[in-house]
Amino acid sequence: MGNSVITVTPAEIARMKDYYQNYLQPSSPPGSVFAAKTPACAITAYKSGKVLFQGNSSETESAKWAGTANAPKAKSKVPAETAASLPANIGSLSVIGSDEVGTGDYFGPITVVAAYVKKEDIQLLKELGVQDSKNLKDDKIIAIAKQIIDIVPHSLLSLHNEKYNTLQKSGMSQGKIKALLHNQALQHVLKKIDPVRPEAILIDQFAKEQIYYNYLKGQKSILREGVFFSTKAEGIHTAVAAASMIARYAFVRHFEKLSSSAGFTIPKGAGPAVDKAAARLIIEKGPECLPGFVKLHFANTQKAMKIARV
Repeated sequence: MGNSVITVTPAEIARMKDYYQNYLQPSSPPGSVFAAKTPACAITAYKSGKVLFQGNSSETESAKWAGTANAPKAKSKVPAETAASLPANIGSLSVIGSDEVGTGDYFGPITVVAAYVKKEDIQLLKELGVQDSKNLKDDKIIAIAKQIIDIVPHSLLSLHNEKYNTLQKSGMSQGKIKALLHNQALQHVLKKIDPVRPEAILIDQFAKEQIYYNYLKGQKSILREGVFFSTKAEGIHTAVAAASMIARYAFVRHFEKLSSSAGFTIPKGAGPAVDKAAARLIIEKGPECLPGFVKLHFANTQKAMKIARV
């Protein structure tokens, strides 16, 4: 089992607790602020500012927050770890940005979007409301996404759960799956805008750069030139924010289809509500229906089985 430790501010720990709210454990170790457990990683945050990540995805998960590690002034838009490697003016450049949603949700697909935003369109998109999607509710994100989807050249890839479960069962990690999708989406956008070339490509970081490229070993075409990585990239360039909004829009639309197929509203996340929803599916449609709805390797599967008494 891998492990990783970072140091963050109390404010960042509060943000982390909110981020992992669907995975919070009922009890936590002495001296800790909270303990959470995702399907692939256990997170324990201590009053000292230390945050321990344990599990197969510990390095990937800690990388989401490493940009603020050891940085008392955590309000900078560009995380400290990546600031030196990013172009100083990247926020005003013409950029392809990529982001994904759905990786921590038991139901629904992993959805990756890459989007190209010209420098001339940055202000327009901001006026339309494009920003960090974590600050907005789904209905607002959908309204904005509908306005920009025809303005912004983009590639949207949804990996539905039947295929996801097959890849995961074959031994492919979620990190590798995400890397393959990002690389593919970015190349699709490059083809769409050809012969125009972006001034930079910015990936919302889910793994360190070396790990990301290790995931892509063996691929015929791997983008490297002008590619940058940063956590919280939605706040760095509008292209990533736009990609995130379009991805969320597509993700929510798919949830509507899942709910229609299920015959009841499917909840998001990976908390107790999804355990009950999955149990209901098992009871009403049989366990054989699950691969089309959920990510089977999540711990929620066993919980749902117990609730359904299968």
